[in-house]
Amino acid sequence: MKHQLAAQLYTVRNELKADFESVLKELSRMGWAAVQIDGLHGNSARDISALMRELGLKTAGMHVGLERMKNDLDAVLEEADLFGTRDFICHSLPDGLQNPEGYRSVKKDLLEVAERVAGTGYRVGYHNHDFEFHTSIDGKFALDYLLDDPAIHAEIDTYWVLKGGQDPLSFIQKYAFRMPILHLKDMTDDDRQTFAEIGTGVIDFAPILRWGLQSGVEWFAVEQDYCPGRPLDSLALSLENLLKLEEQL
Repeated sequence: MKHQLAAQLYTVRNELKADFESVLKELSRMGWAAVQIDGLHGNSARDISALMRELGLKTAGMHVGLERMKNDLDAVLEEADLFGTRDFICHSLPDGLQNPEGYRSVKKDLLEVAERVAGTGYRVGYHNHDFEFHTSIDGKFALDYLLDDPAIHAEIDTYWVLKGGQDPLSFIQKYAFRMPILHLKDMTDDDRQTFAEIGTGVIDFAPILRWGLQSGVEWFAVEQDYCPGRPLDSLALSLENLLKLEEQL
């Protein structure tokens, strides 16, 4: 499993703005196999992808805004080629679209983008938060509504599923072999229910990892939106705990 572990770069967004190269070097030294792209902060895709090749870091997909998917798809695909990934994932939705009409519009847009890349090997995905569990469409959660067409690949986030009141392991099982990237994120065991390093919170990751290895997950991407201290230290702890869990699988 070690070769399938990726650090989501949103975790270290502030550090990347200061020194992208140093952050990638530290992640490589830690032992991450890959990173998931989430903005280049003024750097060129060509330069960053060259640095990643030099460091031996692969790419576990790219988070891309929906408007960019729709209006700048050629450039998105060019970046995907440079980074050697097939996956570009809609990372979130603005507040104005978090309602039934908005979700219908988003699904229509994602399916149109998927149609534009059909047969090319590229994969369009959607990354959830908890708000998709607050709206029902056609008798199902908005998230299930968005993902009920296999042309849109799932990128389920364990923390946000739990935050939305669902059991992460039970929820992901409906997306076997439809989820090339699974987001791992833990939740603190207190009233805050905030973000935690993998293995320090309430989520039991061993069965989730076991399921992922059996169900077509290609990358396990660790993201921690906010960290109690230095984000790189949080990623190091998450990686250490994941490698310990691997021994139990």
